[in-house]
Amino acid sequence: MDPVTRLFGAITDRVIEQPRRVVIACLVVTALFAPGMALLEASAGSDQFTDGIEESDALDRVNEQFEPAFGGDDPTTQLIQRDTNVLDRRGLLDMLATAERLDERDSLRVTSFSAPAMDVAAELDEDADTPEAARDAIERASDGQIEDAVAAAARDPGFATLLSDDFNKESGTASASLGVVNHGFPASADTQAIQSEAQTVAEEAPGDITAFGSGIVDDEFQRVIFDSLGIVVPAALAVILGLLAYAYRDPFDFVLGGIALLMTVVWTFGFTGYAGIAFSEVLIAVPVLLLAIGIDFGIHTVNRYREDRAASAPPETAMRGALGQLVVAYSIIAGTTIIGFLANLTSSLPPLREFGLVAGLGICFTLVIFVGFLPAAKLLLDRWRAERSLPEFGSRPLGSEDSALGRLLPRLSGISRPAPAVFLVVVLLITAGAAGYGAGVDTTFEDDDFLPPSEEPAYVDYLPGPLQPGEYTATETINFLSDNFATSEDDTVTIYVERRMTSDAALRSLARAERDPPDTFVTVDGRASTDSVQGAIDAYASEDPEFEQLVEESSLDDGRPNRNLDRIYAELRDSPYDDFTGEYLADDDRSTRIVYAVESDASDAEIAADARRVADRYRGDAIATGQIVVFQAVADTIFDSAIVSLAAALGLSAVFLVILFWLLLGSPTLGLVTLVPVTVAVATLTATMRLGGIPFNAITATILAITIGLGVDYTVHVAHRFHDEYARGGDVDAAVITTLRGTGGALTGTWATTALGTGVLVLAITPVLGQFGLLTAASITLAYFASLIVLPPALVVWVAVVERRPGLLFVGRLFDAAGAIDGESDTTDRARTDGGASAGGAAADSPAEAFEWQTDPRASDDDPSQKR
Repeated sequence: MDPVTRLFGAITDRVIEQPRRVVIACLVVTALFAPGMALLEASAGSDQFTDGIEESDALDRVNEQFEPAFGGDDPTTQLIQRDTNVLDRRGLLDMLATAERLDERDSLRVTSFSAPAMDVAAELDEDADTPEAARDAIERASDGQIEDAVAAAARDPGFATLLSDDFNKESGTASASLGVVNHGFPASADTQAIQSEAQTVAEEAPGDITAFGSGIVDDEFQRVIFDSLGIVVPAALAVILGLLAYAYRDPFDFVLGGIALLMTVVWTFGFTGYAGIAFSEVLIAVPVLLLAIGIDFGIHTVNRYREDRAASAPPETAMRGALGQLVVAYSIIAGTTIIGFLANLTSSLPPLREFGLVAGLGICFTLVIFVGFLPAAKLLLDRWRAERSLPEFGSRPLGSEDSALGRLLPRLSGISRPAPAVFLVVVLLITAGAAGYGAGVDTTFEDDDFLPPSEEPAYVDYLPGPLQPGEYTATETINFLSDNFATSEDDTVTIYVERRMTSDAALRSLARAERDPPDTFVTVDGRASTDSVQGAIDAYASEDPEFEQLVEESSLDDGRPNRNLDRIYAELRDSPYDDFTGEYLADDDRSTRIVYAVESDASDAEIAADARRVADRYRGDAIATGQIVVFQAVADTIFDSAIVSLAAALGLSAVFLVILFWLLLGSPTLGLVTLVPVTVAVATLTATMRLGGIPFNAITATILAITIGLGVDYTVHVAHRFHDEYARGGDVDAAVITTLRGTGGALTGTWATTALGTGVLVLAITPVLGQFGLLTAASITLAYFASLIVLPPALVVWVAVVERRPGLLFVGRLFDAAGAIDGESDTTDRARTDGGASAGGAAADSPAEAFEWQTDPRASDDDPSQKR
């Protein structure tokens, strides 16, 4: 007996002979892992995906070296005011009253406040440097004085930066304004708590003013995960438990299967908590996977056990036969699935690497629980029931011969039965076309992927109170800022240049890069529309004659200075344009940034590519960055990760399956055959994504790994059962029919439960989770049908090639499929009774088959039930 067979035999013996110890050990491990779940922390938002991205690192350097349009190094809160006119008396007083209330809160540590209202008050009273003093100045002034003060403040170029795009200098009107509150906290302070308190104050203040900031966005990023789970989990549990109840049809088995599933979640996320891995949106896929694989293992174990119990085998013998076959399939499935998920470690995105690690460990835990705990607990449960003479409620296996499902599933083979080779060729051609079409699926990465929609779905209104989600405003506020303020990054890209900006050619190199802009860039008089330190030079020169003369004396014909740059920069920093200069020139004059306006209707991919080409024009170390470029870089990385992990998963799975089928079943080529329907499912899924307009994003990037994992799960069950049945009887038709009926019945229960259970993710608040749920259900469905429709003819072709029986492909198989299925009972019985002699030789060369016949020393030719 080979070492692998001895190992599986030892595992089976331990589970069957010492079930109480196995159950107690698993419960102890569960108790040890459970506290780790309390250590789980949420990680949400787009920032977790940008770590290590070159363009993102450049953007971080930009934010560190250049003064922002508003705010400083301290935590800041934005006050967004909306009104008919935010620059009239009432609008100014509303903003100042809110700022004053924030200033009075000692817990907020307000150090400074800037807003158009403060600028207007300063024109009325130069000593009005606090919100309270500014409010007094506005209240004392007449309407005419306020209008004059607004006109005077508008002459400052920085005044309009905090006003909406509809600001009219002549009339002194604007429909929205921004106020910036600086807090005296360190950078590591809890901005969520600070801005949440500020939000409460703003809601109680007069006028339509909203507090906003990164802390509020991060809070909604995290809350939407748990609110989505609060809606989805009860719905998923209701569907899964209802279908499991039908699959098991026995309350004791139902409860036992549920406990086993719960243990897999506790083990996996207990470990995750102990390991300090934050629960992100991507990890929402992990419990879906654990439920899918766990439900599959549980239903198959109980179903195979019931098959042998129906043949009057004692409980220990029936469980020994079930484990004797399934432990091999489970090991192959777990090993291949783990490899598929660990392929995500090739990704450069930390969340995808964490997903691969957690999912791989989760599958390990699932294997231990469903090979150890569930069979041992099932034996103890049946002993306990027998001692008390409790009735059996639903011991008949799914897909039994006299059931509707048992009659329907074998008919699936009728599709390919007349000419399996031709059918397989047609399927592969369609798969190639689907793969080519699916290769064009889009890839996106946006903040909106993680936020709830600006309007909640209609069904939310019908949810009971405990399931009602909280109120979300971040998406609406972000959209408002993007639509109404020029500070939005939606239509700009940044070129970050590291070079000595006091060199003679520094500003002239900026001018050269602006010539002949690409199509996606906004042009003005044939040049790119930019904001840079040159803009500050031109603006100040137009107001100060002495500075204008300095610039002219330092420039050539094009007006770009090439001398005296250190003096020019020094005078700019002493001018009213100091803030504007600081936005584009570093304090040490060793780096600069240039902001290019881009066409709003251009695609992010086109804009990012053009921005990189423009960056190449600069002398010095230049890199394209900005939100569009960073997010496109992440999207490209997501797509590359999906393709690389797909190739790695398929390649490693093929090698692993070949080795395992060779070691365990003596049939290495059978491992390659099992990947045929998996490939079909993956190609069809990508084509479905493109057809449905569903892109790869931070969440759906995991779907290919899930499809491989579940696809291998289903196909290994079918291939392994077919191998056993064919080795036993030597009849291809009988092996296919028995496999479709027995294993197909269990797979049907698994498919219905997991597809519908995960499909309820469409109820999640965030659209991206709804897309993930839809794709998961689609991948499960495709894997199910591929394993029952595509794999059987592939197995027939495999037998024909391996045993050189070309008649199986065409000749002798052109008969009516329905008639063949009608006579399947006789075929099956004949295979089991008359085919024993031929089965013996086949089984002798199979380590798994040898193990199966040797697990019970009482097994004999006279009792076939004990051989299973």
